[in-house]
Amino acid sequence: MKNSNRNKEIKITTKPKLLDKVKFHLRANRYSKSTEEAYVKWIKEYILYSGKRHPKELTKKDLEDYLNYLAVTKKVSASTQNQAINAIFYLYKKVLNIEIGWLEDVKRARKSKRLPTVFSRREVTEVLKYLDGEIKIIASILYGGGLRLGEALRLRIKDVDIDYKTIIVRESKGEKDRQTILPMSVIPSLRNQLKKVKRIHENDLKKGKGETILPASLREKYPNAGKEFGWQYVFPSDKLVLAEKYKFYYRHHLHETTVQKRIKEAIKKAEITKQASSHTFRHSFATHLLENGYDIRTIQELLGHNSVKTTMIYTHVLNNGTGVRSPLDVNIEY
Repeated sequence: MKNSNRNKEIKITTKPKLLDKVKFHLRANRYSKSTEEAYVKWIKEYILYSGKRHPKELTKKDLEDYLNYLAVTKKVSASTQNQAINAIFYLYKKVLNIEIGWLEDVKRARKSKRLPTVFSRREVTEVLKYLDGEIKIIASILYGGGLRLGEALRLRIKDVDIDYKTIIVRESKGEKDRQTILPMSVIPSLRNQLKKVKRIHENDLKKGKGETILPASLREKYPNAGKEFGWQYVFPSDKLVLAEKYKFYYRHHLHETTVQKRIKEAIKKAEITKQASSHTFRHSFATHLLENGYDIRTIQELLGHNSVKTTMIYTHVLNNGTGVRSPLDVNIEY
């Protein structure tokens, strides 16, 4: 018994590892899973680059060297370098309570001037033709509502309002909620999907399962909410997985790679040679709304961009964006 108690004491007093501290802090502040994974990745890489020394032992010069390495040697994009900066600043300021100050000697990665790949309306129709089931519903929501793939997969039943034809995207990029469009044409298929999810959920409950993962603050406030239908994922996985922290089995949402693979296959079958992916549907949503004459700020809100400058890139994609007609179309007859 003494040895058992001693082991318990050791467990309680053992300090968590640094990366575990970062994860705990991010989850406590309700950062998305994708942000957590990205931040942990950059912090880990920073530590490895610095010879596995603890960040408390590193100087501002060490940090500047690492960021310059990303820009000069690895030639990462400006957005990638910014993500690394945000991750490391979060570590120092929020987790270690250390102020870094201004970084004077950091070489900034060049901002990419490449335009986003966009499907034509015909190409959207062709790709969707080669999809079926829940993958087709997901792709339709990406295009019809301008969602990112991760946002669509994280949708809960309660976030979809069929009567008002709206979707609430929770804790998207920038850790904020937004409202966007639920396309009318996808509603019949979506109703069937929700009926299917309800059958699966009821069957899981009968087996003593059916609980899902909730944000930590909600789990404490509403301990039984995880078993409610409204909190289940719209696109659940076929298999139950163990939530190690809570010691129960639950259905996570479909994995991103599963959807990405199916969409890539559909793009290939549609004989589209563009460098397209699931994210191309979101780009197409914005571009086609602009073509239809919608205001740029409305599109900004639907996409969840912090700045209208980010949304403005889609104006450059439009063929008639300059208002200039090609001389070939004006002067030459075929």
